[in-house]
Amino acid sequence: MFVVLGRFVRERRRLVLVATAVLTVLAGVWGAGVFSALGGGGYDNPASEAARAAALIEREFGRQDAVDAVVVYRAQGGDLKVDDPAFADVVNAALGAIPPSRVSEVVSYWTPGLTAGKRAELVSRDRTATAVELTVAGETEAERLANFQAVSGALRVEGLDTYLGGGLAGLDQLNTAAASDLTRAELIAMPVLIVLLIVLLRGVVAGLLPLLTGVIAILGAMALLRAVTYVTDVSIFALNIATLLGLGLAIDYGLFVVNRFREELARGRDVPDALTKTVATAGPTVAFSGVLIAIAFSGMLFFPTAALRSIGWGGIAIVLVDVLAALVVLPALLAVLGRRVDALRLPGRRTAAAGGRWAGIAAVVMRRPLAWLLAVGAVLLVAGAPLASLQPGTVNHRYLPPGSDDLMVVKILDEEFASRGKYYVDVAVSGDVARTELDRYAADLARLPGAFGAEVFRTSGDVGHVRVGVIGEPDTDVNLQLVREIRALPEPRGAGEVLVGGQPAATVDNVEALVTSAPLALLFVAALTFVVLFCAFGSLILPIKALLAAFLSLGASAGVMIWGIQDGALAPLLGFTPAGTTDLGNLMIVLLIIFGLATDYELFLVSRIREEYLATGDNARSVATGLQRTGSIITSAAVLLGVVLATMGLTSSGLVLTTIGVGMTVALVVDATLVRTILVPATMRLLGDRNWWLPSPLRRLHDRVGLSEEDHSDPAPAPAR
Repeated sequence: MFVVLGRFVRERRRLVLVATAVLTVLAGVWGAGVFSALGGGGYDNPASEAARAAALIEREFGRQDAVDAVVVYRAQGGDLKVDDPAFADVVNAALGAIPPSRVSEVVSYWTPGLTAGKRAELVSRDRTATAVELTVAGETEAERLANFQAVSGALRVEGLDTYLGGGLAGLDQLNTAAASDLTRAELIAMPVLIVLLIVLLRGVVAGLLPLLTGVIAILGAMALLRAVTYVTDVSIFALNIATLLGLGLAIDYGLFVVNRFREELARGRDVPDALTKTVATAGPTVAFSGVLIAIAFSGMLFFPTAALRSIGWGGIAIVLVDVLAALVVLPALLAVLGRRVDALRLPGRRTAAAGGRWAGIAAVVMRRPLAWLLAVGAVLLVAGAPLASLQPGTVNHRYLPPGSDDLMVVKILDEEFASRGKYYVDVAVSGDVARTELDRYAADLARLPGAFGAEVFRTSGDVGHVRVGVIGEPDTDVNLQLVREIRALPEPRGAGEVLVGGQPAATVDNVEALVTSAPLALLFVAALTFVVLFCAFGSLILPIKALLAAFLSLGASAGVMIWGIQDGALAPLLGFTPAGTTDLGNLMIVLLIIFGLATDYELFLVSRIREEYLATGDNARSVATGLQRTGSIITSAAVLLGVVLATMGLTSSGLVLTTIGVGMTVALVVDATLVRTILVPATMRLLGDRNWWLPSPLRRLHDRVGLSEEDHSDPAPAPAR
C-alpha cells in the first residue's frame, strides 16, 4: 500500500502541491474563525447531581439570583466611601448603561428593596469597596460567556479600581490567558525549532521542510476544530494543546521522512526510487505512530466533561492532518526538490545518522541487565512515590495567572467583606413537602459541621430551594465533606427527590466522574495499543512489556508532577502559586498523551530491532543494532517535541498549561533517558528469544493481519563510486 502511495505522490507531485496550497489557504482563512467559536467546553459534568440540581432550580425559578459574575469596585487610596455621591454616581452610571439583553439582573449596594443583611454583604468593612452581582443573559454557557465579554469593558469605571470575578469572569480570564500563552509559546518555540532542525539535519533546506509541514498541519487542524465546534462545545485549551502538540508531532514525522529520504539518496538510489523507498519504509512508521497517538486521544472521549472531550477530538484531528502532511505533502515536496534537499548543507556529519555511541550504551546495559533493570525500576518507583499525596481537584480561580481579576475578587471578598467570600450549597427539594418540614430540614443542615447557616431561600409549587452557606474555597476538605454529609442526611418527609448542587457539590461530582472514567479510558487505550503493537511486533511478550514500561514511566512522571506542581517544589523556578490540588483532567491529559508517545517511541525502536532479529536471529546483536539505528533519531524527535512542550509549560502564565507542559516534558525526559535507553535493552536482553514468543494460532493470525515496515520494492543499488 505504501509503495503505491509513494509512486502516486511522486507521479502527481505538482497536483498534490497545488491542491495542498489551495486547501491550506482555505483552511487558514476559514479555520481562523475557530477563535471566536471557542470558549465553551467547561469542566463540569453535565450529567452530575449538581448539574441536575442547577437545572431544576433554573427551570422552576428562572435564572434570577444566579450570580454569574461579581464586580468589585474599590476607591483608589481609600479617600472615597461607598456612600459618597462621587462613588455611587460613577458606578451606577456604568451599571445603568448595561443592556438588559446582555445582563438580566444587577444586584448592587444601591438596588432598591434589598434587606439590610444583603446590603451589608455588598460593602466592605471600611466602606471603601462594594461588590456587584450580575446575572448574565443566555440559555447556554457559551451564550452567557459571549454576553459577559460584550459588557466586560463597560463595567470598568475610571477613577476606581475595578475587578471582575465569579464563574464567567474566571472562565473568560482562563481563555484569554490561554490564547496569550499560545501566541507567546509559538513565538519562542519557532526560532529554537528552526535552529535545532537545521543542526540535526545538517542543512537549511532539509531543516525547514519539517517545520513547513508543521505549519500546514496547524492550519488544517484549526479548520477541523472549527468544524467540530458545530457538533459540540470546544474548549480553547483544545486549540492550545492540538496546535503545539500537532506542531511537535509534524516536525517529528518530518524528521523521520526527510532523514530516510536522504539516507536512500546516499545509498545510491535515484530520486524516484529513493522517494518510493522512503514512503514504503518510513510511511508505516508514521502511520502506526498516528494510530497510537489517536488511540491515546480517543481515551479522553470517555470523560463526561466537555473540555476533555473537545481536547480528545482536537487531538484526533491534528494527528490525522499530521499523518497526511507527512505521507503526502512532504514526499511531494521531496519529489520536486530531489537532491536539492541537501542544498545549503552544513559541514560535518548529520547527527541523526550518527549512532555508534547508542550501540555502546546498549552493550554496557546488556552486560549487567538485571542490575540496570533494578536500578531504573527503583528510580521510577521513587519518582512515583508522590502519587500517594495526590489531592484531586478541578480547575478553579487558583489556576489563573497571578494578579488576575478573579483572584483579586476572591482575596478582597475574603479579607475585606463580612460575607468573607461566602459560597453556597444549593439543595433542591421536590415533592409534597410542608413549609414547616422544609424549615426543620434547613435547621438540620445548618447544624452540620462546616455549614455557615442555612435557610429556605425560596419555594414554588412542589420545589423548595434551600441554601447552605460555606466559608473558604469551595474545594476544601471541609466543604467537600459537608456536601457528602448533606447527601447522606435523611430526606424531609414528603420529598420525592433531593438534589445537592452549588460549586462545592460540582467539585465533588466532577472529581468522582473523573475517577470513575479514568480506569475505563486507560483500559480502552491499553487494549487497542496492545492490538497495534501485536500487529507490529508479531509477539505477545513485547506488547505486554511495552505497556508495563509505559505505565511505570507514567507513574514516575505523575509523581514528579505532583511534587513539582501540586506541592509547589517548582514554584520558585516557574513563578506560580501552587493550587494545592491536582486537576484530574489535566493529569489524564498528560498521562494519555504521554502513553501514546511512549508506545510510539517503543514502536520505532522495537520495529527496527525486530527487523534485525528476523535477518540474523541474534537477540543481543539485534537490540544493539536497533538502538544504534534509532537512538539518535528518536532522541532528536523527543528533543524537538520537548522544546515545544517545555516552552508551553515554562512560559504559560496560568497553571493549566504549566501543569500540562511541565508534566509532558518530564515524561518525555524520563522515557528518553531511562526507559528507551536502559529499561528496553535490559529487559530484552533478559528475555532473550522469549521476546518473540507467539503461539502457532496467533502466528498464523499475525501472518494474515500483521504490519511490517518492509517493502517489496527493488533492492538498493550499490552506492556510486
